[in-house]
Amino acid sequence: MRRTILILLSAVAFFAFAQSALAGGGSYTFAGGTAKQQAAVHAALEASSFNWSLIPRTITIHIGAYGDSYSTYGDVYLDGSLLNSGRFSWGAVQHELGHQVDFFLFDDAKRAQMLRLIGGEDWCYSVPGLKHSDYGCERFASELAWAYWPAPDNSMRPTSAGDEAGAMPVAQFRAVLTQLIGAPAATQPATATKAFAPPAKPARSRHH
Repeated sequence: MRRTILILLSAVAFFAFAQSALAGGGSYTFAGGTAKQQAAVHAALEASSFNWSLIPRTITIHIGAYGDSYSTYGDVYLDGSLLNSGRFSWGAVQHELGHQVDFFLFDDAKRAQMLRLIGGEDWCYSVPGLKHSDYGCERFASELAWAYWPAPDNSMRPTSAGDEAGAMPVAQFRAVLTQLIGAPAATQPATATKAFAPPAKPARSRHH
């Protein structure tokens, strides 16, 4: 009897988590990761004011020992050791989901417009060997992470206009994105692209 109750409680908890993820943080499923690591992803997406449910597909979030975190069409790969840092990882999580916004909600015209606004030498790895910050798709994902969670401890927080997330003021970036995808229409999908999280900044020490 006790085992049955525990199973039922676990099922209810799982259903509640899935429902809240769908309602507030978009639709996604996990492949791997501990409960704590998965909770960090959920918290990161909930912290952002971006409407992740605009992404018209359930995203699979893979958690493992990947070294780097990166995204492909419909899939996000997050390094477990990064998620173990808790709140410090939230900006990188939002950055990777930002790539899914690009993959599913932008067409080539929107990418070209965004590239003109935020800078970069190439949109997304069609020119190999550039710096991470020279790719427009990476600058866009960092801008999105910062613009919709402008917290002082966001690892995407720009320190100058030259930083990946520093090209546009938050209000302007939000206004442009509302114009581009506020009422998303059918878009042409991006070509198969692998996009990466920016190099992690060291966590700021806190004085007690």
